Amino acid sequence: MLIFTTSFVKTTSLMNTIKVGAITCLLTYGLTLLFLRSDRWSLRDAGLELVAKSVPRMLFGFGIGFALVALQESLLYAGGHIHWTYARPSSPMSWLLLGISAYFLLALREEIAFRAYPLRRLEVDFGMWPSVLIVGLIFAFEHLAGGLSWSLSLLGPFAGAILFGMAALATRGIAVPLGIHFAFNLGQWVMGQKEVTGFWQASIDPTFQKQAEVLGYTAYFLGTSLAAYCFWVQYRRRSKSFVAHDEAVGVQQSASNSELNS
Repeated sequence: MLIFTTSFVKTTSLMNTIKVGAITCLLTYGLTLLFLRSDRWSLRDAGLELVAKSVPRMLFGFGIGFALVALQESLLYAGGHIHWTYARPSSPMSWLLLGISAYFLLALREEIAFRAYPLRRLEVDFGMWPSVLIVGLIFAFEHLAGGLSWSLSLLGPFAGAILFGMAALATRGIAVPLGIHFAFNLGQWVMGQKEVTGFWQASIDPTFQKQAEVLGYTAYFLGTSLAAYCFWVQYRRRSKSFVAHDEAVGVQQSASNSELNS
């Protein structure tokens, strides 16, 4: 379903993107509920439970996504041969609200589809790394179907999927990866790097087009790799704390059983 709609979203208006995003979010969420019921899982088990920390976590992720955009744009600017001009939308506030709605829904549909039930199910069955890599490859294939080359799909969407997956597993929810995903897409739109121009229009010297593309994806790859490593460290610490807790509980139970037997 997402693969079918990806190419449509890339060539349409923001209003149609909002419609497609809303419909696919509802369908993806509904399908997820069916899988959860089949496995007797709760929304919490799939990282979809809305809790008090959900909004702060999403804002934390938004900050990371914004930093990734800043890194990418800074390296592009340092490389030269590129400049930005203000696009002058007729109604800036309305245009901003449309962009926020469109890219939030697009990020939400993909986080529900990839980083909720599928990622958690694979983690339970195969472990952390296989689950992150499998979901990452499927995520890259979705973007490959949308028109990206294999090399750019691996540098961009696959690297992003590793970050989103590690963030989802380390924080046990989709709020943080949703914030990262949303902020990066929105930031790229604002800076004129999406099919629909945001507030700025990026102009690249034709002779530097290929180099700028590689530089942009390389910056994204480096930034996502660093962030993914940080979440991996958090995941490891969380896993060790759970193991230590389980061992402590086991020792207490053994001591209690020994006292009862004596």
